[in-house]
Amino acid sequence: MRQSRIAACVSSLLLSAVCTLTGTAPAQAAPRAAATGYVALGDSYSSGVGAGGYFASSGDCLRSSRAYPALWAASHPRASFSFTACNGARTSDVMEHQLGPLNTRTGLVSVTAGGSDSGFGHVMTTCVLRGNTACLAAVAEARTYMDSTLPRDLDRLYTSIRRKAPAAHVVVLGYPHLYKVHGTCTAGLADTSRSALNNAVDHLNTVTAKRAADHGYAFADVRSAFRDHEICSPSPWVRSVSLLAPVESYHPTSLGQSRGYLPVFTRTA
Repeated sequence: MRQSRIAACVSSLLLSAVCTLTGTAPAQAAPRAAATGYVALGDSYSSGVGAGGYFASSGDCLRSSRAYPALWAASHPRASFSFTACNGARTSDVMEHQLGPLNTRTGLVSVTAGGSDSGFGHVMTTCVLRGNTACLAAVAEARTYMDSTLPRDLDRLYTSIRRKAPAAHVVVLGYPHLYKVHGTCTAGLADTSRSALNNAVDHLNTVTAKRAADHGYAFADVRSAFRDHEICSPSPWVRSVSLLAPVESYHPTSLGQSRGYLPVFTRTA
């Protein structure tokens, strides 16, 4: 009789039952702390270049108080918020310099990456300074990179994020079209160049979305949010060439961050 009572007490199938031998219930494991921290990774589209209001402490990374990560964190208090996105960051830069805050307590991660790797800065400079033929050639070169090299780079980054933050919901955000073709602009790039640039953005988003899905990450497409707010639209949320602040050229304005990126991220987060 005593042996059967002991066996019933320790049986893994009866852990939730009262132990009749001691008159007490078996001890319950301490609840696991919820993963609530938010870490914002990525390039200039996440740091907020073009939106102004840069944190002095961010230096050349140009992290903005008006960028979608800072705006989202301000209205969604969590245990912690780490903002490591940086102007010009490639996937390798994100891996080497931005993943430090990720850990088992990280519950949400946002990231934009791939535009710098694909050389969009060089492409835009070429298009502005060297004309239509050179622009189309630069776009074609960027697309080749997106097909041949970028998927591997994104895989390495996304794998590193999951390794360091296994409980996190990861949102990969895309890029908006730069131009409204046949829009209000009366000078500047030819419409063939503008169309080619938009098509390159589409291709970049397609590659990025595929890699994100293969890693189980959500992809947030911002193109619809920016529709009719591209350069050459009556109310642009993307900056054109800026002689006073060249680094801000071809980046979302504060409205692009608050009305373009933020609502899309909020729905996906």
